[in-house]
Amino acid sequence: MMTKSFARALMLASASLALAAAPASARNPMVGGAAMYPTKNIVQNAVNSKDHTTLVAAVKAADLVDTLSGAGPFTVFAPTNEAFAKLPAGTVETLVKPENKATLTNILTYHVVPGRITAGQIASMAARHHGTATLKTVQGENLMLRKSGRGWTVVDAKGGSARITIPNVMQSNGVIHVIDTVLMP
Repeated sequence: MMTKSFARALMLASASLALAAAPASARNPMVGGAAMYPTKNIVQNAVNSKDHTTLVAAVKAADLVDTLSGAGPFTVFAPTNEAFAKLPAGTVETLVKPENKATLTNILTYHVVPGRITAGQIASMAARHHGTATLKTVQGENLMLRKSGRGWTVVDAKGGSARITIPNVMQSNGVIHVIDTVLMP
């Protein structure tokens, strides 16, 4: 007869083996109706998300495809198409014009943090700093992250906030956290 401790240990071991044997797509969330593969880079995965077509177009217009396809690692707070739609009418169309490339690059790089920073690491940082984690972006300014219900809110330099709707989408060169609002430096 098995003891309760042994039975629990056996059950945990079986669950661990099942998780290890599961395909990578089962552990990584679906984004925009597409599987996100941890073996692909940020750009390779983003182009497959129907929720990120505006972001992909903006990344192309800003000539950031090679950078975000590079080794990284990067943490990207990736606004959805709906997030871009919240901007005043005509904003996106204006930003993707060649003459506005510097402004677009400034905004996009404000969504990128060097390193692979997971939601768990954000939680640890926030716990050490009175509930707020501060991350320096590639653009040079800070983002502040605060716990909000069961998830996280990202606060930008203008005081606007975005909710992380899908955390920890692992990439070969970093991690994506899907957000519901465009952040402004």
